[in-house]
Amino acid sequence: MSAPHIPVLLDEVIAALDPQPGDVLVDATFGAGGYTRAILERGATVHAFDRDPDAIAAGRTWAETREDPPRLVLHPRRFSEMVAALAEAGVARVDGVTMDIGVSSMQLDQAERGFAFSADGPLDMRMSQDGESAADFLNGAREEEIADVLYQYGEERQSRRVARAIVAARPLKTTGDLARVVHKALGYRPGAPKDPATRTFQAVRIHVNAELDELEAGLRAAEVLLCEGGRLAVVSFHSLEDRIVKRFLREAAGAHAGTSRHVPELKAETPPAFARVSKAIRASAAEIARNPRARSATLRAAVRTSAPAREVTGEAA
Repeated sequence: MSAPHIPVLLDEVIAALDPQPGDVLVDATFGAGGYTRAILERGATVHAFDRDPDAIAAGRTWAETREDPPRLVLHPRRFSEMVAALAEAGVARVDGVTMDIGVSSMQLDQAERGFAFSADGPLDMRMSQDGESAADFLNGAREEEIADVLYQYGEERQSRRVARAIVAARPLKTTGDLARVVHKALGYRPGAPKDPATRTFQAVRIHVNAELDELEAGLRAAEVLLCEGGRLAVVSFHSLEDRIVKRFLREAAGAHAGTSRHVPELKAETPPAFARVSKAIRASAAEIARNPRARSATLRAAVRTSAPAREVTGEAA
């Protein structure tokens, strides 16, 4: 399997995971397999998850070339389901978990997937290629609901104006349709540092795929699966994701500094589940020059303690 895309912060992620021969690790966001390839080269076994059937199909072709018993085990499931999936595979604990959150370069580069407006395509945005599409949501939701999504997940200050324009322009069928509506609503100056449609596309994509809820559930699953001394390495690409990861690790290390709707309230006096929490690690200038996608990437890592996985209250319990 060739690597069509460059994995972000690869050296830093592998350093944080420190995979050894015989270790069992989880690549929660397989994508093009960049992290998995590097882990396998260290002699470890990888259980790789991806809800995108295209990524799994490509991985299966690659996996067929590997030894028996296989050191690459593919799971066509959401990473929030990794505890159940690994239990079915007879795995109770793992030595490392890595997560590369958000949309993959492969998905962005395929116009027919509808994630980007750089090339016109159907207004889809579904990572799993099933369920409600972006077009379904934007053409069927109430204006107030659309505005809330744009504000919460895209941090769009003029969310009501954009939502009103979307409803007035229905039905929207393509990524070009949506981009043009946003440009007209907010004013578009070619050559501006950031296209104003970026925030709307991010928000709709996060909503359609329930990405922040998935991230929270995945972090909890990693806490359950990691053995004592197991390593967690999470790469995020925008402030909403990084905020959840940062808060999760801070509280997991014993610093209870408030909660959010994405991080359920923990029961009091729980021993720290993680230690050696890293500061934010970002790409070097050299990596950004090679791979512009790395510009917005943030890595946070930690090591699992011997404490039992924490109990949570509310719906996530």
